[in-house]
Amino acid sequence: MSNLDRQAALTVCGGRGFVVAEPVRELLSPRRVQLGESTEVRRLLPNLGRRMVGAWAFVDHYGPDDIADEPGMQVPPHPHMGLQTVSWLHEGEVLHRDSTGSLQTIRPRELGLMTSGRAISHSEESPRPHARFLHGAQLWVALPDAHRHVGPHFQHHADLPRVTAPGLTATVILGALDGAASPGTTYSPLVGADLTLTAGTETSLPLEPDFEYAVLSMSGEAHVDGVPVLPGSMLYLGCGRTELPLRALSDAGLMLLGGEPFEEEIVMWWNFIGRTDEEIREAREAWMTSGRFGDVKGYDGDRLPAPEVPATQLKARGRVR
Repeated sequence: MSNLDRQAALTVCGGRGFVVAEPVRELLSPRRVQLGESTEVRRLLPNLGRRMVGAWAFVDHYGPDDIADEPGMQVPPHPHMGLQTVSWLHEGEVLHRDSTGSLQTIRPRELGLMTSGRAISHSEESPRPHARFLHGAQLWVALPDAHRHVGPHFQHHADLPRVTAPGLTATVILGALDGAASPGTTYSPLVGADLTLTAGTETSLPLEPDFEYAVLSMSGEAHVDGVPVLPGSMLYLGCGRTELPLRALSDAGLMLLGGEPFEEEIVMWWNFIGRTDEEIREAREAWMTSGRFGDVKGYDGDRLPAPEVPATQLKARGRVR
């Protein structure tokens, strides 16, 4: 999914100076962003108070939207570099196309993982015809410097490992949780898991104390470490935890995101992650004037033009230890 904000700001993210090294309970409120004609997303990362969680650098939650008489998701071809996109659905379907030739329909609780590396472009749209409801999350993972120029590729995994306990099913999207590991390729230590809880469940999940974590509420009523987290909001939890208490007041859906703090500072703008202002400007120019990001075949429509880069000059300071 694209960041369609035509006033996208250059933002420095990452670096251990932004990490809370102890357990906290920091509730993040979303910013509402219009995505195309019929989809509004709730943007949790980057947030005014929190830029990243581990390598997770971007989180949008959307739906559930009734799109029975609407076109649904319609995101024209647009570029990415320096990141991975994670498409995750609870309801509906999304048709993915990209410049490597990938064509894949992503369905609920199937992993669509696109690694942009040095350059890729893709489109996302609701199929025709499509299901009545659309509900999901779109997330980005920042690639560390050693891997941010890898060749672009796309992975689809319909069968993902699960961790179960009474009243809890945890589907491991990326990384590993309680001994279960996702087949999705990762480039830094992290975890992403979809948690389904039945009403009345009280349980806990094992965590890595060196990771920082956050929990996104997708649906229902649940308390995370004693804090009510409503759908469309996210609770940042900091580091230093070995377990996470969960209590469901109703059937509930959550997403657990975590990872080792991302020690490099990055520059993020529009759909690009780089290290310098100059890299971002070069990528924007390449999307507008050259074939660096390739072509998306089969999409019925024009590709997305890039907004203007702000005049502000930004440069990440590199590795922070």
